[in-house]
Amino acid sequence: MTQQNHSPAAASDPGPSLAVKASLTSGAGDFVTEAAEGVPAVSVSDGPHGLRLPKESGDGGQLDLHSAAPATCFPPAVALGSSWDTALTERVGGALAAEARAHGVHVLLGPGINIKRSPLCGRNFEYFSEDPHLTAELGGAMVRGLQEAGVGAALKHYAANNQETDRMRVSADIDERPLREIYLRAFERIVRRDRPWSVMASYNAVNGVPVSENHRLLTDILRTEWGFDGIVMSDWGAVRDRVAALRAGLDLQMPATGGRTDAEVVAAVERGELGVAVLDLAVERLTRFARRATAAARTDGEPLPHEAHHQLAREAAERCVVLLKNEAALLPLDPRTGSVAVIGELARTPRYQGAGSSQVTPTRLDVPLDGLRESAEGARVEFAAGYALPGQGEDPAQGEELAEEAERLAASSDTVLLFLGLAAQDESEGFDRDHIDLPAAQLRLLERVAAVNPRVVVVLSNGGVVRTTPWQELVPAVVEGWLLGQAGGTALARVLFGAVNPSGRLAETVPLRLEDSPSYLSFPGEEGHVRYGEGVFVGYRGYDARRTEVAFPFGHGLSYTAFGYSDLAVDTAPDGSRFGVRVRVANTGERSGREIVQIYVRGPLDSEVARPERELRGFAAVELEPGESREVHVVVDRDDLAHYSEREGGRHVEGGTYTFEAAASSRDIRLSVDVPVQGDPSRIRLTGRHTLAEWFGHPVGGPLLMARFAGGGEGGQGSAAMADPVMRRFLAGVPLDVIAEFPQGSLTPEDVVALTARVAAARDAEDGREDNSGT
Repeated sequence: MTQQNHSPAAASDPGPSLAVKASLTSGAGDFVTEAAEGVPAVSVSDGPHGLRLPKESGDGGQLDLHSAAPATCFPPAVALGSSWDTALTERVGGALAAEARAHGVHVLLGPGINIKRSPLCGRNFEYFSEDPHLTAELGGAMVRGLQEAGVGAALKHYAANNQETDRMRVSADIDERPLREIYLRAFERIVRRDRPWSVMASYNAVNGVPVSENHRLLTDILRTEWGFDGIVMSDWGAVRDRVAALRAGLDLQMPATGGRTDAEVVAAVERGELGVAVLDLAVERLTRFARRATAAARTDGEPLPHEAHHQLAREAAERCVVLLKNEAALLPLDPRTGSVAVIGELARTPRYQGAGSSQVTPTRLDVPLDGLRESAEGARVEFAAGYALPGQGEDPAQGEELAEEAERLAASSDTVLLFLGLAAQDESEGFDRDHIDLPAAQLRLLERVAAVNPRVVVVLSNGGVVRTTPWQELVPAVVEGWLLGQAGGTALARVLFGAVNPSGRLAETVPLRLEDSPSYLSFPGEEGHVRYGEGVFVGYRGYDARRTEVAFPFGHGLSYTAFGYSDLAVDTAPDGSRFGVRVRVANTGERSGREIVQIYVRGPLDSEVARPERELRGFAAVELEPGESREVHVVVDRDDLAHYSEREGGRHVEGGTYTFEAAASSRDIRLSVDVPVQGDPSRIRLTGRHTLAEWFGHPVGGPLLMARFAGGGEGGQGSAAMADPVMRRFLAGVPLDVIAEFPQGSLTPEDVVALTARVAAARDAEDGREDNSGT
């Protein structure tokens, strides 16, 4: 009888049990993942613009989400978007990572890169822009800043999470082209280029399938097409069916469910409803993620450079301020002389961040009124509240008293700085706005102040766009101050008194009316569905296509100096893969300043698809002294000229003439140049069911078909029909096999079969050449 060897070395390692594997795919608590042998726990934190660090409540370790330890509150994405500054955004990401590591946080839950489809979205303060290119550049910079400093990013909210109304159930019903070109494009660029460690799946459904259970989004597109190698985690409470989510490609359910859904996973595997290989793959990804996230050395206990981070927050806030209007150069104010009336409770009680899960307890807070008083070198600064904010116990009599006091101060002062904006209860995560107007009491105050003083500067504080018409006609200057983080008060004072020349540019359009918004008729949907009926015409794409007048266009922003553009040129790379745009910019004013050169591209006028008037394809900043000029370079990738074609099965560059534009905004085009672009070979497999127009538009099928018609037939009728523009237009939408059935035609069904075979052979030969070249 053979004796068995039971030594530990001879025994095979069975690995973690099924129960342990299942447990790794859900959280161990609110903000920490489960640990196992060889798999460390990962700590995560809310706060794309600062760490939200919940305090222990003292009742057994439960987290108090309404009270957080102090952390630097940087400008939220709504403000950073207006900086158009990738280097600065990357530095902010690095500072966030330093604070995360000091507090033992491995992954920051951000950045949020959803597109601002509607100005009504209550969470727009947490997103960068209405444009996917600008969003990708700034969001990617944040990811790089975090991860190069050893802290993971969780790119969110994937995907099409563009409203708060019914956000946990609503289905965003989107055609494939706008889904790819607008709502997935920033995710795609950041995943491919910047390699985020994790992606957060959103609450909503897309085209009827919950994102957490959407195999096409989580696996086919994210992993197979884009090559994502990190983990997919759920938004908090987003998972409806844990087993279906795992099967779709969601690795981590957050937060913990007390083991309930772990048991569902175990049961599904034991019943054969979930393949153990699917679970193993999720565990493999989670293990790799946990080891990577915990690899960076923690800096617990080391003092943080809070003052340096506050100065960085101030620098960022200064870059984010947008000067919307400045008639007769009212700004900047002279800090040495005159009297300045600071009116508005928001100057004394500033709103500096959004409400909801991203809310941060700042390490300190700069108040605009204090900053103005500190910046005044001789000018007299006096204050009147003018109105009360919600929760301050205002009654009608008190409101009138505040307004009268403000009116008297305005009448006796040289200049008025009128601070207006939205309260936290007007916009927040969890609900959308009903309108984009300023509070009525503030608008009445503005009218009274403007009636007694012609030198009024309105300073706005808001997380989402507010309507500026018709009141902007009452005042000579308007400053968009967004939500500027904890150092915003000082930043605003420095801009208003001229220590800083504003260089912010709008990352979203300010409409004349809410009704002008491209999404107006279909936002926020009904009966569990929201139809994205505007297609690719989101934001400025829609306003420009309809020639709709706007209050302030995308990319707009004034300066205390002026800039001139000249010598625009575009160089095409030898392989056609990119375009080098060159333009000379000169500072023609009397102050040093920073200009944002925006490069837009217009597609061919004879395009086969509906195209926006222009689309942002690149940008660059240049700082110039008075009288100085410099050549600015921007690279535009050829792929950015493509549109998404369902017929072609992916992104496709049409051949033709493209117009490259150097601009100061989407409505301020300074120079343009036409550039011929060779189109992509068609991937369409033509059949008889394709129309005459589709055949003629095909690079192979078109010449073959024309040759067939030119070859005659009885009486050359086919050639004559094609020579007649009216007949050709009449037949353009008719499938070729239908034309072949016409009794008087020169094309036969046999011809269609033969032509189809020749096109297929040519396509196969082209595919073979591409394979042999390694492309």
